[in-house]
Amino acid sequence: MVKRIVVLVSGVIVALSGILALQAPAAPNASAAPRCADVHVLFARGTAETAPPLGVTGIAFENSLRNRIKGDSVRVEPVNYPASSNFSNKLEFAETFVTGVKHAQKRVRQIAAACPKTDIVVGGYSQGGALAAYTVADSYDIPASYADYRQYAPKPMSAELADHVAAVVLFAPPSARFLKDAGAPTMRVGKAYAGKTIRFCTQGDTICNGAPLAGPNALHLLYPVNGSTDRAAAYVARRV
Repeated sequence: MVKRIVVLVSGVIVALSGILALQAPAAPNASAAPRCADVHVLFARGTAETAPPLGVTGIAFENSLRNRIKGDSVRVEPVNYPASSNFSNKLEFAETFVTGVKHAQKRVRQIAAACPKTDIVVGGYSQGGALAAYTVADSYDIPASYADYRQYAPKPMSAELADHVAAVVLFAPPSARFLKDAGAPTMRVGKAYAGKTIRFCTQGDTICNGAPLAGPNALHLLYPVNGSTDRAAAYVARRV
């Protein structure tokens, strides 16, 4: 029965990814696009998630947000990272993840400098949710097994950048138990961002609900269709 549910839900998500990809607003021509958007979203997709580079969850969130924020310009940009599933090589996986965190932080700095009135939103799903949280972290607890690589860890963003980030949206980020079992650093949103962060974890989703380290179950796939992206969009709309 569980296997049948997984296959059914997976089929729904794959079909949805095609529909959402067709419905997603086309990227404006660079020469015609306004230099600064009212709201600029940086979104990191989940591990090997379909419909890259934004992912199914990111596309659903973008559509929900555009429906909520009418009349304002909204720009949604994927975080440049591979969303790797190569968990067998922890060092290589960590390198790809850190690259994504650094890219997201760099883009926050660039947008804040070029467009100081733009409301920035940092978000992500699953692995991308962890990436979003690390992007706005105050510090990083590097496990002893990675101590030799501490110099490559991302640096926390400067305090003044927090004023430019209106919201942080985390869909199904790995739980503290999950990260501990995986030997990964604790995921902590920085103090300046805690009051503007919303987290979604579907009941029974073993990635984010505190269950021991394991692969995702069918519930982990439902965020684009269970109302989470609509609730996230409503939260962001209240903050921008």
